[in-house]
Amino acid sequence: GARKNGRHAAGGGSAGGAGGGDKANDKAENHGELLDSDGRVKYSTLKEVVGQVATLARDQHGCRFLQRKFDEGGAPAVALVFPEILEWVVELMVDPFGNYLVQKLLECCTEEQRVRILQAVAEPSTSSRSSIEGTKASKEIPAPNLSDDDNAASKAGKRASLDAARLPRVIAVALDTHGTRAVQKLVETLRSPEQIRLAIAALSPGVVMLIKDLNGNHVVQRCLQRLSSDDSQFIYDAAGAHCLDIATHRHGCCVLQRCVDHATGPQRERLVDAIAANALSLAQDPFGNYVVQYVLELNLTAPSAKVMHRLRGECAALSLQKFSSNVIEKCLTLGGPQLDGEREMIVREVMESPLLGRLLQDAYGNYVMQSSLSVAKGALHAELVEKIRPHLVAIKSSPYGKRILARSHLFQQKSRASSGSANTNNNPASAVSIPNQPDSGPALSPSSL
Repeated sequence: GARKNGRHAAGGGSAGGAGGGDKANDKAENHGELLDSDGRVKYSTLKEVVGQVATLARDQHGCRFLQRKFDEGGAPAVALVFPEILEWVVELMVDPFGNYLVQKLLECCTEEQRVRILQAVAEPSTSSRSSIEGTKASKEIPAPNLSDDDNAASKAGKRASLDAARLPRVIAVALDTHGTRAVQKLVETLRSPEQIRLAIAALSPGVVMLIKDLNGNHVVQRCLQRLSSDDSQFIYDAAGAHCLDIATHRHGCCVLQRCVDHATGPQRERLVDAIAANALSLAQDPFGNYVVQYVLELNLTAPSAKVMHRLRGECAALSLQKFSSNVIEKCLTLGGPQLDGEREMIVREVMESPLLGRLLQDAYGNYVMQSSLSVAKGALHAELVEKIRPHLVAIKSSPYGKRILARSHLFQQKSRASSGSANTNNNPASAVSIPNQPDSGPALSPSSL
C-alpha cells in the first residue's frame, strides 16, 4: 500500500514520506548506538538496552535479541522491559519486526500484564503520542495497512470511519498486514473472563469493518475458533444485522460461512433466517451465491425450505444467470425426501415458464433443465418431457440443447417410434456426453477467492 515506506528494513532502511530523511537519520543514529557494523546487537544483557527497547524491537536482529532474552530470563526479563513495550505496544504491533516481539510477549507475560496490554489497545484510535523515532512531533495511531483490493475511495472511507467513530486502537491494528498477526495472538492467549470481556469490548465497535477486510477478517475468524459461542455473540449479532452487506463481500462471505459453522442452536437459526430472507439478492451475487449454497449444503430441511420459498416465482429467471443458476441446481439436487414438495414446485415453475425455450438452449439454464429431468419422477417427469417436446427441433441444433436430449431416453425412444426408423446416426444425442458445467460459478468454497 501507499503507506509502506520501507523504514523497517533490516539494518535501518530509509524512510519515505514527509520528513522521511530526518527520521531515517534519527533512527540510524539510534541503531548506531545499539548495533555493530554487521547489524548485530552490541550488548549482551537487557539492562544495557533499557530505554531503547522500542527502537531495538523494530530491527530484525534487535527483535530476535529481545525474544531470546525473554526465553533465557523468563518473567524477570519480561518485567524489566514491559513498561517500555507497553508504552509503544500499538506501534510495535504494526511493525514488520516489532509484531513478533509483541506476540512473544503475549505468550510469556503474566495475566495482569496481558490485561494492561488489552487496556492499552482499547484506547480510542485518535489518541496522539510522541514518535518512536525520538522526534518531538505528535504521532497518530497508525492507519490500517489497507489491502490492494480496496480502491482509493474505500481506503479513504475506512480511515475516515476509524477517526470519526474514535474506534479502539486495536481495530486499526487488526486491519494492518502485520498487526493482524499480533491481534490474533492476543485472542489466542486470552485466559480470564476479564481479558475476554476487554477484548470483546475493544473489537465489537469495528467488527463489521474487520469482517470485510483482507487482514481483519482473520481476527474475527480467530475469535470464532477460540471464544465460546456465548462470547462470540457479538460477531453473530453483527453478521445477522448486516447479513446482505457482509455476504456480498469478497471476504465477508467466507466469514459468514464460518459463523454458520461455529454457531449453535438459536444462533445458527437466526443466521440462517437472515440469509434466507436475503436469498433472492444473494443468489445473484458473485459472492453471496456461495453463502446460499452453503446453507443448502447443510442438508437441513427447515433452512433449505426457507431458501426455496424465498426464491419461489423467480426460479426460471434465476436459472438463466451465471451465479443464481448454481443455487437453483442445489435446490433441486440437495436435501432429503422431506423437500420433494419444494423441488416439485421448482420443476413446475420452470417447465410452465414462458422462458422454457430459452432455458433449454441457455449456457446456464440447460443445466437447471438437466437437473429437473434427473429429479422429476413419474407423472411429473412425463409432464416435463411433454413440455420440452415442442422445442425439440430448436434444441437439436443448439450446443447446449443437445445435452437435454442426452438426459432423457424418452425423447430418443419416441422419436424412433414416430419415424419408424432404427437409425440412430441422425439422433444428435447419440454421440453427446454431458460435461461438467463450464464457467458457470461452480459451487466451490469461496475460501479460494
